[in-house]
Amino acid sequence: MGRPESEIALDEAALLIAAHADPGLDVSAQLERLDALATQVVTANTEGVCRLVFETLGVRGDDQTYDDPRNSYLNQVLDRRLGIPITLSVLLIEIGRRCGVALEGVGMPGHFLVRDPRHPELLIDAFSGGSRLDHTSCARLLGETEITLAPGMLDSVGPRAIVSRMLANLNHSFARRRDQEGLRWVSRLRAAIPGLPPGERISLAESLAGLGCHDEAAALFEELARTPGVSREAALPLQVRARALLARFN
Repeated sequence: MGRPESEIALDEAALLIAAHADPGLDVSAQLERLDALATQVVTANTEGVCRLVFETLGVRGDDQTYDDPRNSYLNQVLDRRLGIPITLSVLLIEIGRRCGVALEGVGMPGHFLVRDPRHPELLIDAFSGGSRLDHTSCARLLGETEITLAPGMLDSVGPRAIVSRMLANLNHSFARRRDQEGLRWVSRLRAAIPGLPPGERISLAESLAGLGCHDEAAALFEELARTPGVSREAALPLQVRARALLARFN
């Protein structure tokens, strides 16, 4: 995640998340699996990629057990043919990339979408079998969650933001299940993503502390205190919090 945005391999990053849940997962084999699937695309365009994923493979949105953690693991999406908007979108993007079809993720709140840059106003809803949404449809979809569509909500996002959102989804799933071990490894991965807003990093540090990862939480507080632009007044309570956590080891 520390690489330049253009050098972050989204497929590998998504599979590395899955490998934290299943340490025996062969990431290279799963990448080859995606390669093999891409060779089945008959017509190398957006319609052809959607046809393979939603018709040939029969992949669909899991509207029964939406927050099942397996829906966030790309290999499990392929095994079960089920997923949530963001993992289904990643699948579309990565199969498309292998065919020379450039697709982009769109980080709309509450419902991740895909954009074909050649038709930027028409978005693909992978959760609904590849249906197309225009601006009005997106506004209506957001309205169901009492969020008003605002400028920037339909902007394309890069791999780092996609991975961060995948981890946030998993964090929510594990929290609902009170899965402490899952929360630990997800929090560690989230904390490793550079560029997170300070408020989110503070929340992550507190989460790690609450999960018993006191040394990691202290290191994160210290890092926040040293962040360029943080005033001495703002840094002091972060350093105090770090020392208090480290004192637990004395």
